[in-house]
Amino acid sequence: MTTPSDVAVEDRPDQPATRLPRLIAAMFSSNVGALIALLTPLQLLLTLQTTRIAGADAAAAFGFITGIGALFALVANPLAGRISDRTAGRFGRRRTWILTGAIGGSLAVFAFAFTTEIWQVAVVWAITQTLFNFQQAATSALLADQVPKFRRGTVSGFVGLAGAVGPLAGIAAVSTMTDPIAQWGTVAAISIVLGIVAVFLLRDPQHIPAPGQEGLNLKQLALSFWLNPRKHPAFGWAWLVRFLLTCAYASGTYNAFFLMDRFGISPEEVGGTVLLLSLISVGLLAVTSVVAGPISDRIRRQKPFVIAAGILGAGALILQGSAQTIEVVYVAVAILGVGTGLFFSIDSALCVRMLPSAENAGKDFAIINMANTLPQSFVPLIAPFLLGLGGFGALYTTLAVLAIVGALFVLRLPELGREGDKRWALITREADEPTTVPTGV
Repeated sequence: MTTPSDVAVEDRPDQPATRLPRLIAAMFSSNVGALIALLTPLQLLLTLQTTRIAGADAAAAFGFITGIGALFALVANPLAGRISDRTAGRFGRRRTWILTGAIGGSLAVFAFAFTTEIWQVAVVWAITQTLFNFQQAATSALLADQVPKFRRGTVSGFVGLAGAVGPLAGIAAVSTMTDPIAQWGTVAAISIVLGIVAVFLLRDPQHIPAPGQEGLNLKQLALSFWLNPRKHPAFGWAWLVRFLLTCAYASGTYNAFFLMDRFGISPEEVGGTVLLLSLISVGLLAVTSVVAGPISDRIRRQKPFVIAAGILGAGALILQGSAQTIEVVYVAVAILGVGTGLFFSIDSALCVRMLPSAENAGKDFAIINMANTLPQSFVPLIAPFLLGLGGFGALYTTLAVLAIVGALFVLRLPELGREGDKRWALITREADEPTTVPTGV
């Protein structure tokens, strides 16, 4: 292993197979499709489904379902990344799994409409999480495969925008519907169409594995879940930053329950209120992410954006937890939208800079993506205890503390152009990585 100062995995794609505008459109479409399928249920449809089935026990059932799904996603994402790295089919190692995940996952989403027991919902959600995590792992790896180093902030901003547009589009599409078959069918249809669009836009040449990497054994699959943070310290710190801040932003999962509990909004009306909150958040997130990403590329700085995101997120959560009027909730969600936009606009570009290997970019980025997945089980795991201890105020305050800690941890990472400086955690690289910086797109 070696630690060059400003070179390595992010410098590899000097001649990307897909032109940048087309690549951005493909990644945006794939991410929006997957996130519509994953976040629309988390923010609305699963709440309604569990309420129909479990009644007063819906909150506990929701935590159980989302926890099970998150565990499956936790396993699926790194396995998908590893398998994607080694896929040598003519259709392309990333396109193969984007298409498979989109079609299979959308069919699973439609199956929700026919569930009548909580265990059935849990099983279908586990399958949905697994398949769409294959799609997301393959999509994320494109950032390392095909995006030049000094354009990653821009592309990361559009990835962040997808994280906002996905749930908003899904909620907007189903919020006026009352028939579960129509709701789940609409989400499934949108997701499958967007996945297919991404595949048509993307150029993904056949991958020729390096000698000795033609197959996968059980040991290699097991190693898909682990990258030693002692050997790769910058990678470890980047993982923690993403995990802690994602825990804070996972608060949106409980918005529907919060509104029904704090303000007495009925299950029939909560969808419209959640949609309005999403519109406020997404509007600000969209503007922030598409502006902050290019600014980061221009000034060659990433850490200030993450620090600001953590501070804003913490303040918004404390404000929401203490809100006694719906107007205060709107303000809190607006602030959280700005913080989320700052974080999502930079986070992917920051994380890909910490990857140890270009050959295994899919697997390594999938391990980073576990920091997105774990909060889906961690937050529902601690939420019942915190809600019992001090209601939503205790839950949101705890998540605010995690946001501040995550913002502080980013100080351990080197800034752009300062990789290799021993004052910060080292970015480890494979010795045979290329050492040239691309001159353009």
